Amino acid sequence: MSDRVPMTQAGYKKIKDRIRQMEEVEMPAITEKIAEARAEGDLKENAEYHAQRENQGQLQAKISMERAKLSKADIIDPSKINQNEVSFGATVTLVDLDTEEEEEITLVGAGEEDYDQGHYLVTSPFGQGLLGRKKGEEVEIDVPQGTLAFRIVEIDYSYLDG
Repeated sequence: MSDRVPMTQAGYKKIKDRIRQMEEVEMPAITEKIAEARAEGDLKENAEYHAQRENQGQLQAKISMERAKLSKADIIDPSKINQNEVSFGATVTLVDLDTEEEEEITLVGAGEEDYDQGHYLVTSPFGQGLLGRKKGEEVEIDVPQGTLAFRIVEIDYSYLDG
């Protein structure tokens, strides 16, 4: 699989906004707390100072991870997607072959995932199991709990329209 991270322009902007928030709001707040803790004196036993330094490191790691996503971004042009098969941006209506329950998932890129809302990363095992499939096909997807079997009922690309 490619190093590229597929995403919409909106997903790209969401990640950029998140980085800006961390760099311009959260990081200065932590830096200020470090300065306040440093002013209290002995740093060896200053728990607040050490906690804020740890927070600073964790935030910097988050910023680096988000920047890495942007550096690998592959902005998808919706007009170039074959809408007869499951691809990035598809909202797929599935029927679970065991329970006959219907569910709807949308395959999204980095920055847009929200599993509670049914927005799955296209690069996830579930997303990869659906890619290239067509309406009416049955598909088995391996997940940690075992193998799930579905029938694809509908494929819709209105999610990419905004």
